[in-house]
Amino acid sequence: MELVKIAGGDCGRDDCPTVFATPDSGVVAVQGYTVDRATPEGESIVSIPTTVLLEAARALGG
Repeated sequence: MELVKIAGGDCGRDDCPTVFATPDSGVVAVQGYTVDRATPEGESIVSIPTTVLLEAARALGG
């Protein structure tokens, strides 16, 4: 799956909250900090700043 950064991740390292577009599958992928909560197998809940999500929405034309 190709990931194209569309928002966030500007702290100089690769471990910042970031939103990616996935042009080959038409979905959005997010990188964030794990939230401690039970989730179904294969899923995670992450936290990501609202400002990064708004930046992603603008980048996607929203």
